[in-house]
Amino acid sequence: MTNIPNIKLGLVSVSRDCFPIALSETRRAAVAAACGGIHECKVTVENEADMLQAVEDVKAVGVNALVVFLGNFGPETPEVLLAKYFGGPTMFVAAAEDASDKLINGRGDAYCGMLNCSYNLGLRNIKAHIPQYPVGTPDDIASMIAEFVPIASAVVGLANLKLITFGPRPQDFFACNAPIKQLFNLGVEIQENSELDLLVSFNAHKDDPRIPDVISDMERELGEGNKMPGILPKLAQYELTLLDWAEKNKGSRKYVAFANKCWPAFQTEFGFVPCYVNSRLAARGMPVSCETDIYGALSEYIGSCVSGAEVTLLDINNSVPADMFQRDINGKFDYTHSDTFMGFHCGNTPICHLKSGELKHQLIMRRLLEPDREPDITRGTLEGDIAAGKITFYRLQGTAEGGLNAYIAQGEVLPVPTQSFGGIGIFAIPEMGRFYRHVLIADRYPHHGAVAFGHIGKALFDVFSYLGVPKISYNQPKSLPYPTENPFS
Repeated sequence: MTNIPNIKLGLVSVSRDCFPIALSETRRAAVAAACGGIHECKVTVENEADMLQAVEDVKAVGVNALVVFLGNFGPETPEVLLAKYFGGPTMFVAAAEDASDKLINGRGDAYCGMLNCSYNLGLRNIKAHIPQYPVGTPDDIASMIAEFVPIASAVVGLANLKLITFGPRPQDFFACNAPIKQLFNLGVEIQENSELDLLVSFNAHKDDPRIPDVISDMERELGEGNKMPGILPKLAQYELTLLDWAEKNKGSRKYVAFANKCWPAFQTEFGFVPCYVNSRLAARGMPVSCETDIYGALSEYIGSCVSGAEVTLLDINNSVPADMFQRDINGKFDYTHSDTFMGFHCGNTPICHLKSGELKHQLIMRRLLEPDREPDITRGTLEGDIAAGKITFYRLQGTAEGGLNAYIAQGEVLPVPTQSFGGIGIFAIPEMGRFYRHVLIADRYPHHGAVAFGHIGKALFDVFSYLGVPKISYNQPKSLPYPTENPFS
């Protein structure tokens, strides 16, 4: 992953001046020892002057995610100003009491201080991460800090992200709505371009001397799946076009994601389908969403930061046929028919998550653009069944009304052949049928969902909470009805 942040953690302890400062300092040292690899700031914050000195200390060594540790009750104003003046992702945690024989001169009351800390964060509208239960021993705190890293990665990534688009959404794809105000609210920059800009840049890369090396890398990656080698020169040319555009246009930002129009004029003017290139860039942490889906690209990028691994974007596409469910799923896996569906896209899933990836042509586009000849301009998809394993289906979405919603649902890809085309898998998510109706349909989500290959729902929920997303939906169990669910069903 070359397009996501590396997190360097800093640990700052705070102390209320009516408590022994040594209590906070010794507890901080124990947390630092339990963590390993964290910068332990030796400035213990009792007042605002200390706060400024501590911020200077952590910034001087490149810390980009801060842990504020209440070693005792803590000073309410200086401790929350640490988050404000630091300006990056910040977590607040508190020390548990040490032992029953230390509850007179060695009691810190950080359990109490965390309440006042949260109130003061609210007073100043300061964002911070507070774990589910933020009070603990050094080992407990070390575990909380480890869970903070992927959250911090997403927050730092978004603060340094430029989202680059090419072309308007295709006709009749209004569902991939992109009101950009919420992007700026999240701290993301955006650069919108015409497809003509991309075509001009692509043509300028003709005969680029780097093309043979990219072709060689594609051949190595595809192996026996290289079924259409004749299209590799154009795909390599296109990959270099996007990488160069990202480097030349990211400006003040460190990271880039793309949302590109990919049909139908793309095929006639560029002469290929871009899916395989999209898969390769996604594998580097630089997602390229299909059909100019800006919030799809944003969601993919968040997943890359949180998981530190490859993600993809899929259509929540089609139901599993009844005969397939009865033959291959029912009785073998603990899912109902409505828990299952097929997630599909033309061929943008990284090859490492396909059972056997092959370079092919896009069947649907061929029907439209070249039905009566051998595939030519519709070549370039990476196809195959998605490998079985845990997944998280999720999306951060700018709504048509200009708001911001999100959903998260954990499940798995089943080891069942799809008997279909594209990059596709049979997905199973508990209570998917109810989730489909009372979240995806009721809240008017588009058909695109981001997919992470693992269960990362806990971290995603904390990221969306940190970002201030007002509604985060999930696949609720039967015992917890949705507000729109008919109680008499």
